[in-house]
Amino acid sequence: MPTAAIILAAGLGTRMRSALPKAMHPVAGRPMINHLVAACEQVFDRIVVVVGPGMPALERAVAPHATVVQAERLGTGHAARMAAPLLRDFPGDAAVLYADNPLITVPTIRRLVGRRAGGARDGQAEAGLALLAMRPADPGRYGRVVQDAAGDVTRIVEWADASEAERAIGLCNAGVVCAPAADLFRWLDAVGNDNAKGEYYLTDIAGLAVAEGRRVVAEEAAEAELAGANSRAELAQLEAGMQARLRAAAMAGGATLTAPETVFLAWDTRLGQDVTIGPNVVFGPGVAVEDGVEIRAFSHLEGCVVRSGAVIGPFARLRPGTEVGREAHVGNFVELKAATLAEGAKANHLTYLGDVTVGARANIGAGTITCNYDGVNKYRTEIGADAFIGSDTALVAPVKVGARALVAAGSVITEDVPEDALAIARGRQATKPGRGFKGKQGRRADDRKAEGPEGPNRPAPPKGAA
Repeated sequence: MPTAAIILAAGLGTRMRSALPKAMHPVAGRPMINHLVAACEQVFDRIVVVVGPGMPALERAVAPHATVVQAERLGTGHAARMAAPLLRDFPGDAAVLYADNPLITVPTIRRLVGRRAGGARDGQAEAGLALLAMRPADPGRYGRVVQDAAGDVTRIVEWADASEAERAIGLCNAGVVCAPAADLFRWLDAVGNDNAKGEYYLTDIAGLAVAEGRRVVAEEAAEAELAGANSRAELAQLEAGMQARLRAAAMAGGATLTAPETVFLAWDTRLGQDVTIGPNVVFGPGVAVEDGVEIRAFSHLEGCVVRSGAVIGPFARLRPGTEVGREAHVGNFVELKAATLAEGAKANHLTYLGDVTVGARANIGAGTITCNYDGVNKYRTEIGADAFIGSDTALVAPVKVGARALVAAGSVITEDVPEDALAIARGRQATKPGRGFKGKQGRRADDRKAEGPEGPNRPAPPKGAA
C-alpha cells in the first residue's frame, strides 16, 4: 500500500523572535525541516509540505517535494486540510507530522505506519487511526490521550480544554497521526473550532473516528524523539538531543571523544576509525575525517577533508574547500581556506593559507600568509614538494614556489621562485657599530653634561639674583 506524509511547516515561531520561519532554524547545522524530510523519504512514497505565505526559502529547502500554502493559520487541523487537493484521492495511508520534530527516527515512523495497517498487537480489528504518544517526565501543557479499559484511544483533549482528572493523565499526544487518506480528509472536513482557542485541532479527528466505530490506537515513542521547539530554549534542547545522538554514533563507529559533551558535530560529519577528538572541537557541515586522525582541542572544521594520519590543532581552523593530506600537520593558530596540503606537508604555527596548493613534505614557517585577495579578485598560490617557506613570509598571489625551493624568513614574494632556488625579498640589514643600547646611554649622559644644571647652554645666574 502506498503511503504519503503531510508535514506541517507553516509556523512562524513567534516566541523565537526571528524573521526566519520556525522550520528553518538549524539543528546540528541543518534546518529542522530537512531532518524530518530526510527521515520521511525513507518511509513514504509522497511528501507534501504545508508552508505559510511568504516562505520561499522553506519551499526551496524541501524541493523537489510538493508544497501548499496555509494562508491563514487557523490550527493544525486546518493546516493538514490544505494538502487535500493533492492527496484527497490518494489510494493509501497518509500521516501528518510536524516540522519542528527533527529528532523523530525512521523506525518510529515505520512503527506508526505499521500499527495503523496492522491494527493492535493483540490481533484485534484493524485500526482506523494510529497516533504517536509519549510519557514525558513533565507532561506540562501537552494534550492528553484518553483511553478505555482495553487501551484503545477514546479521544484526545487539549490541555486548555481538559478537566483536572484529564490533566492528571501521563500519556500525552505527540500530534503525529496516520490514517487512510480518504478517511483523514473526511474527518478533517468535519472538525470544528468550538474550543478555548477557536482553532481547528487535528487531534479532534480521534473523537470523530471513535464516533464512527473505528478503532484508534496509540503507538508510544520516546519523549526525546517527539520534542518540539517553540522557543530558543527549546531549540537548544533539541540541539542537545541531536548532539547526544551524534556523539554516541561517532563513538560506536570507532572514534574517541576525550570530552564528548564538549564536542559539537554536524548532521553529516563523517569520522573514520581510530580518530581522536580533543575537547571543545566544533564541526560545521561537510567534514570528512579518515582513519587515524588526531584533532586537538579548540579546533574548528567546516567543509573540509582530512586524510588518514593527519594531526590538526590545537586551535586550528579549517574552512570550506580545504583538504589536508595523509600525515600532514596543521598546528596552533593556523587557518586554511580552499587549501590543499599534500602528504606530509606541515604548517605548524600562526599561519594563514588561503587559495593555495602545498606540495608533499613542504614546510610552512610560522607567521606565513598567502596574500590571496587584492580587494576585487582572489588568486592562488602554488608551493612545490619539499619547499621550505621561512617564517614571516608573505606570498603575494598569484605566485609559484618551485619544488625544493627555499624562501628566506621575512620575505615578501611577488615573483615566481624556480625549483631548487633561494629567494630573499627583504630590505638589506644595516649595522651601526657602537649605536646599540650602551651607546645610547653614553650619548644621553654627554647630552646632560652639555645642558648644565640650569638647562641647555644656559649660564648660571649671578650671586644674589632672585
